[in-house]
Amino acid sequence: MPLRNPQKLSELIASGDIISLKALAVPTKRHLNNSISFRSAMMISAHNIKHLSKIPSLSAECLMLNLEDGVSTEQKPYALALCAIALASNPKIDKKLIVRVNPLGEGGEEEISFLNPFMPDGIRVPKIRSAEDVQRVLELVDEGIEIHLSIETKEAWLALSHLALHPRIKAFYLGVLDLFADLGLSQSLLLPDNPAVQYMLSHFLMTCRACGVKPVSFVYQDYKNSDGLRNWLELEKMIGFDSKGCIAPAQVEMIHEIFGHSEAEIEKCREIVRLFEEQYARGISGFTDERFGFIDEPIYKGALAVLAHCNYPSATT
Repeated sequence: MPLRNPQKLSELIASGDIISLKALAVPTKRHLNNSISFRSAMMISAHNIKHLSKIPSLSAECLMLNLEDGVSTEQKPYALALCAIALASNPKIDKKLIVRVNPLGEGGEEEISFLNPFMPDGIRVPKIRSAEDVQRVLELVDEGIEIHLSIETKEAWLALSHLALHPRIKAFYLGVLDLFADLGLSQSLLLPDNPAVQYMLSHFLMTCRACGVKPVSFVYQDYKNSDGLRNWLELEKMIGFDSKGCIAPAQVEMIHEIFGHSEAEIEKCREIVRLFEEQYARGISGFTDERFGFIDEPIYKGALAVLAHCNYPSATT
């Protein structure tokens, strides 16, 4: 695979030979990862060959191959080719591979067209402003490829409940820095104990859940500040989040720790599911268990949700 020869790739980029670089990107049938139970969504700059070559060994459950912020205008054509090469080099992998393209009207359409044959698990489109933008994305992205959207404009915030136009739209990502800028708010307000921030996170999560879309909380940029990240994660977990963007492997570890479920909790949920399904088969939909108290259908569904997030089978599967 081309990623196993980083020196050749680097030489083609250094010489400006984009034609030869793109020729190395040959579409390969990929086994798509349709799970949306990922906890960590880690950014990888698509122009960084060293980082792309580490994709199989990274512990993040979702990798965001980034063509947008942090990739200069001059680097974008090479990043696009390298992104395609990375997809072709990983036809079957235990993590989700999403490509964050540039905004519509700023190269996003052309990037989507180029990437469609390489079948990323999903394509994330930034700077969405309206349902019309989303409809355009649905037309551009091939069927079978998930659509993920960045919520980072005031128009998208106002239209949030109207953007989940199709079942292919699987996740919304909160782009809090761009959203604050668009709203004319200082980033100094971005503190875990700020009521406005807590409202923003709660509204985002509840609206996404009501629309059947996975909410992914914002990237914490101060990747060396583990205490700061922990404060945000504890707040987000309390609100109901189970997924967060990140930019460093150390952040991934903490995200998995705090957004994970203990073995005791998982076993409790499995037992609740088993008990309810046994009683339901007898026509009983509400009963008291000496260990877990009253169990009815809402308790059962809550236990199922935990098991589904952990990719655990229920008692009957």
